[in-house]
Amino acid sequence: METNFTDWLAICETKARYCRGVDTKDWALFGDCFAEDLLFDISPELTIRGRDATVEKVSVLIEKAVTAHHVHNPEMAFTPDGDSAEVIWAMQDRVSWPDPGQSPIGYSGHTGFGHYRERYVRCPDGKWRIAALQLRYLRYDRDAA
Repeated sequence: METNFTDWLAICETKARYCRGVDTKDWALFGDCFAEDLLFDISPELTIRGRDATVEKVSVLIEKAVTAHHVHNPEMAFTPDGDSAEVIWAMQDRVSWPDPGQSPIGYSGHTGFGHYRERYVRCPDGKWRIAALQLRYLRYDRDAA
């Protein structure tokens, strides 16, 4: 199956919904971006398996935080059958807790720069969803506590 611009755009829209869902705390929207058997790896210390477990963990971690996630310049390679793709996104995020006492990570926030490496799959309903996500930072600046 040959991929086309429509597939490329649909994957970009999935990632845009991911960013909007996490930043607006719309956990249903955020969860709909993932395949059910998602592998979510945002640090060597935090790897989660499954869509529901990921939404539960992420929502608990950042529900009270103000966040802004930006992704740029997708590098996209589709498999020959056109039903999955490997994508690398340059990223920047900003996370802060207005009340540092509500932070579950011991400091009041961070600004980070790095890359998402993701695998997308075309699901039976025709939507593109993230099946595997790995985030690695090139720079991670913690705010003062």
